[in-house]
Amino acid sequence: MPDPAPRTRHRLPVLATAVVLAAVAMMVWLGFWQIRRLHEKEALLARFAEARAQIAEVDWPAQWPTDPDKGYELTYRRAQLMCSAVTERSSMAGHNAAGESGMAQTARCALPGGGFALVVMGWSQSPMAGTAWQGGEVHGMIAPGQRLVADPPLAGLQPNALPDPADLPNNHLSYAIQWFAFAAMALAIYALALRKRWEKG
Repeated sequence: MPDPAPRTRHRLPVLATAVVLAAVAMMVWLGFWQIRRLHEKEALLARFAEARAQIAEVDWPAQWPTDPDKGYELTYRRAQLMCSAVTERSSMAGHNAAGESGMAQTARCALPGGGFALVVMGWSQSPMAGTAWQGGEVHGMIAPGQRLVADPPLAGLQPNALPDPADLPNNHLSYAIQWFAFAAMALAIYALALRKRWEKG
């Protein structure tokens, strides 16, 4: 009677194969999802660039829109507001218009009709500079994170670097390539494992 081993030696393990194929399918899906996110991010960056190019100012809203799409319409637009009073001051790491590192000086402003706005007054190499400014009219550009970067700067500070959508990361293509590479590697490793198993018989 012939040995049945030659007919069964190359049989695929059902459970292991199903697990590997499911993992590969998930990686491929994630790769295509990142490509879709790439197109969405490119469209958003183009929208931001168009907003930044507009010269006309908008009024800072008394309340920031809860709808993200409405918020995107304001981001990178030039805007104005009236700071009735400074309720809080802080400083954070930032760059001036020349690209030098230092401290961006910020003020939390109460608005006449209620609500608050975070104003980046300007730039200094010293923390907590520009404390003499107590409020007034502010013109500038809306940055991500609902901040108004003053332009011109306030309180005798140096100009802070204006927000630029070109500085936003867009790594979705590299992420997509990584997921596709992981899927290919998983298939290759599994194929090698099967080959070793079949060679052992």
